[in-house]
Amino acid sequence: MYKIKITAMMQTEYKELMEKFENPIEHTCDIRIGQTFFSFGERPEGFCESAWDSVAPFVKKLAHGEGNFFDGWMKNPYSAMISCNDGFRPVSFYLERVEENM
Repeated sequence: MYKIKITAMMQTEYKELMEKFENPIEHTCDIRIGQTFFSFGERPEGFCESAWDSVAPFVKKLAHGEGNFFDGWMKNPYSAMISCNDGFRPVSFYLERVEENM
């Protein structure tokens, strides 16, 4: 297994969509830009469950030594840029293999 670093890179907000479709809510995402998590294929403690649903397939493949997603999409073949599935305020995560096989 390989250790995978998950870094929150950017968050976007679609205020027009929020105003039109979202019910008012007091608490949304706890992820902070620059925040990092580490995984060997499991959801890290404190990592949003909904965001995990989006990144998990890539984290698990990277942890098992796979890479080169979509035939050369990323400059680093053992990485991926994946956004969570929040349609109003998605967070983009950079996933990268950081350690050799354990």
